Amino acid sequence: MEHYDVAIVGYGPAGATLAHLLGQCGVKTLVLERESAAYHLPRAVHFDAEVMRVFQWIGIADEMDPKTALHPGMKFVDAEGKLLLDWPRPQGEGPQGWRSNFRFHQPDLEEVLRTRLIARKEITIRTRCDVFNMDDQGDRVDLRFEDMSCGKVERVTASYVVGCDGARSLVRRYIETGMEDYGFHERWLVVDAILKKDKPELGDHSIQYCRPDRPTTYVRGPGMRRRWEITVKPDEESNEISKPERVWELLVDWLTPEDADLERTAVYVFHSLVADEWRKGRLLLAGDACHQTPPFMGQGMCAGTRDVANLYWKLALICQGKVTGKAAEALLDSYESERKPNAREYIQTAVRLGGLINTAGTEAALRAALPSTDGSARMESIAPPLGKGIGVGDLAGRLFGQPRLTDGRLMDDVYRHQFVVVSEADVAQGLSLPDGVALVTTNTSNAADHLARLGARATVLRPDRYTLGGANTKEELAALLALVLPNPIETQQPERV
Repeated sequence: MEHYDVAIVGYGPAGATLAHLLGQCGVKTLVLERESAAYHLPRAVHFDAEVMRVFQWIGIADEMDPKTALHPGMKFVDAEGKLLLDWPRPQGEGPQGWRSNFRFHQPDLEEVLRTRLIARKEITIRTRCDVFNMDDQGDRVDLRFEDMSCGKVERVTASYVVGCDGARSLVRRYIETGMEDYGFHERWLVVDAILKKDKPELGDHSIQYCRPDRPTTYVRGPGMRRRWEITVKPDEESNEISKPERVWELLVDWLTPEDADLERTAVYVFHSLVADEWRKGRLLLAGDACHQTPPFMGQGMCAGTRDVANLYWKLALICQGKVTGKAAEALLDSYESERKPNAREYIQTAVRLGGLINTAGTEAALRAALPSTDGSARMESIAPPLGKGIGVGDLAGRLFGQPRLTDGRLMDDVYRHQFVVVSEADVAQGLSLPDGVALVTTNTSNAADHLARLGARATVLRPDRYTLGGANTKEELAALLALVLPNPIETQQPERV
């Protein structure tokens, strides 16, 4: 019977990204997907700089960048079009080495992810394979699935199984976990349209129309793609409101059939849920399988990418035998303890935004609900730290920026999948580095800016580029280095481009 280090159930963006990351670390991985091909219609439409940085690690960022659209920010307006609240997004290269936000077409991303995976010898992709049973034996998981192309039932074993199988996750059912419910469950009509000609009056900003009778969201996509998300009232039938003639009535303020073609109309129920348990033994969850959010923050796919970025290097260390026994259990436990508070904060903020879109009719209400530091009706992006896990002190679990090295290259193009010390030169002088740990000093062009933003003279970065903590002296930095796991992750050396 074939054995794999990791079996991934689900081949969406989270599952495919996890497969890339594990493959780069030499982890023998099986991906099982029920469908024969990626879904051909748009779903997620936004990702942020942290996600693009992960795409940089797996070598697809430069290919994806030209397929995206600029995202200058979001505006909240009332029924008369008056600006209630502004949520601007910085343009140009930001702390992560990329611009802050991207609009994209999900089928484009999935095509790039899947095409690049084909060449990875460590990864086996099985589509049209329906997993129906998994049995955690303590030292492995037995998996049974049907190859739907021929009706044959097959068995494999894996050291770990990661459920990236969406909101109706089978793996979650085997974990037998409940869900924390944050109270947002609403039907929204999602309309994807392709313009026949440019309509610059629609604008590049996302717009939340805070209309008491019909809250609506407008989103600009790449190229001629545009999206509207429209509240469905309790007395409206989903199949009626999604008919083309009714959709055009709802879009009359923006579009006519002469302006665009409807690519898709569908009614979705937006949820706000977080799984109570993300792990049971050798079974783990990631992405929509363990959390679901309303779309108002644009963080659904982002959260799944953060999950797998947190998880991959921990699984790699364990599968390579670098971390064993109780230490391995603690390392896997840190996945949920770190990621859940971060995901929860994004979801709770999205729920608050959804409530404002539905009820706020005045600038005063928005000011009270989302006050900015200067008292204006402006919103700033959040960046919640990780929960308690690996690291020490108040500066642990912070996402760190990506310095450029002296030759101009971004740090992660040179140091992938390893721990990195970033330090002022005098603090790092005479420092003894464990094998495989890299050193970046403030002799580089902008490392000092990143340390200043953290509020420390030195830090140690994990492979996912979150901090182990902050240090201001040689002794404090040495103590942080002692937290580095016993050995670096063995990786294939990336191509230098």
